[in-house]
Amino acid sequence: MKENNFQNSIPFSEYPRPQMKRDSFFNLNGTWKLNDKDILVPFPPESQASNFNGKISSDLEYTKEFVLPDDFRNQLFQNNSKNHLLLHFGAVDQIATIFVNDVFVGTHHGGYLPFYFDITDYLTENSAKQTIKVIAKDTLNHLFPYGKQKKNRGGMWYTPVSGIWQTVWMEIVPEIYISKLKIVPDTKGFDLFVETTNCKLLQKDEDFDFCVKISVKSKSGKIYEFESSKTDLRIDLRNQETKAEFELWSPDSPALYDFCVELFLSKETMNQKQKPLDCVNSYFALREIQIKKIDGINKICLNDKPIFLHGVLDQGYFPEGIYLPESSEGFKADILRMKELGINTLRKHIKIEPEIFYYECDKNGMLVMQDFVNNGSYNFLRDTAIPTILCKKGRKKHLKDCAPSSLRQKIFVEHSEQTVEHLFNHPSIIYYTIFNEGWGQFNANFMYKNFKELDSSRIWDTASGWFKNPLSDVESDHIYFKTPTLVEKAKNCEKPLIISECGGYTLKIENHIWNPKAKYGYGSSNSKKELTQKIVQMYKKMIIPAIKHGLSGCVYTQLSDVEDEINGFYTYDRKVCKVEKEAMLEIAEEIKREMN
Repeated sequence: MKENNFQNSIPFSEYPRPQMKRDSFFNLNGTWKLNDKDILVPFPPESQASNFNGKISSDLEYTKEFVLPDDFRNQLFQNNSKNHLLLHFGAVDQIATIFVNDVFVGTHHGGYLPFYFDITDYLTENSAKQTIKVIAKDTLNHLFPYGKQKKNRGGMWYTPVSGIWQTVWMEIVPEIYISKLKIVPDTKGFDLFVETTNCKLLQKDEDFDFCVKISVKSKSGKIYEFESSKTDLRIDLRNQETKAEFELWSPDSPALYDFCVELFLSKETMNQKQKPLDCVNSYFALREIQIKKIDGINKICLNDKPIFLHGVLDQGYFPEGIYLPESSEGFKADILRMKELGINTLRKHIKIEPEIFYYECDKNGMLVMQDFVNNGSYNFLRDTAIPTILCKKGRKKHLKDCAPSSLRQKIFVEHSEQTVEHLFNHPSIIYYTIFNEGWGQFNANFMYKNFKELDSSRIWDTASGWFKNPLSDVESDHIYFKTPTLVEKAKNCEKPLIISECGGYTLKIENHIWNPKAKYGYGSSNSKKELTQKIVQMYKKMIIPAIKHGLSGCVYTQLSDVEDEINGFYTYDRKVCKVEKEAMLEIAEEIKREMN
């Protein structure tokens, strides 16, 4: 097996939660034992980057011995400390059971979202070494969200991942600490909601009159301070005096601003300039996404101005790490590659990424259409062939899903709600997809109401492609194998029209093919020139003429080749751009001209 570049370093060593930073941070990535063989965490064992050469089964036992840094030991064990140690996991697929020093700590279900445990009481004060054990069980059980993973991969299904696949880390918190920030921005400022947790009571605590102090750093570096006698407040920033200090966020000008939150027990302790109970650093952007009627046409607007979601499908797969690039720079590089082609939107396709990906989108001005991760069975005839050929509007009686169990529905709703909560503060995320092409779809109208109530600040696409439902913010179609005119459809559509998947033309680049037999896509090309011409023709015939009539977005399939799919703008290894950049930039300019 080819070795990676991390033999003497820690991969993904940066702070993994950029929107809520503390001074304490201890990264546990690096060499662990998996079933008594070395593995490089956070790469999944199926990946080349993990260096794992053992057998991969559905039951995985990870172990890690570690020594607490001296400053951590001092904060935890000296002077009757009331501090606590939190152990964080970015994601473990699918069921994770955690032990510390051979004592059971807790269990987490679901392979895409972060979780943590307070492990203070499980530490051994008199021992230099501590031990973490993670028992991960992954049978690709379709009760849980699973995305594009399939044991027998091929075509549009990819190599599955198991076990730990995101950063493992620790932080020290005080007994009463800030456990969550919720940032709700608009074009004038933002509302901030601060949640606290009392470790002693092991619950969110409402028995104290907590108050907060917020310090906001402006464009020029000037600090603006705000105080509240509660743990929520409104922060207005764009008045006559401060408007020039705080610009609106957009793909062309992705302005981010840092702020600090200090938590106090009471207004009195804050006024006495006592040390805060807790302090975290975060960032925000000022932006607002809406659907507004302009000249009689409903359009998606960013900061009150119509915007076209000029997008590309982003599966988030990489040849070295499968679910991860070799480093976080890989996420940034993909974003910048698409910006270089004039793309302003990534549709993150049925996968939740590490937070560092969304931070790079925030920082580099890339809009994100975020899919929920599907659970439930997939059937090619029922979910793809028949709706593509016959009917996308609604399932006929004989095409209905096998009635989804109440447990599967419960898991999907809980996982999706947790996804919204987890990603809420990222300004780049402006759009959510609940169901993609009927995969696992159930009770779609109710789902729309539920999630729209949970987050009314984003666009909600109930069913991308099919099967259609009355309740959705957009009309969302997938178009492959043809380039129909969309002018009349856009004119007659009351909602903004989104072509949420299209194109997918293939081009095989020798010496840059993951599978020599790879051929999956939606129409072939024999050269960069031919591929570019097909893409340009599609945009000029199908997309651009419909923009003035209400077409609000187009998502081309896809950012890069993925395993057996060879329909990307880039090869899977990201070493070859398969399209002519100048032609793609001209398409982007034509779209902008149509929007003006």
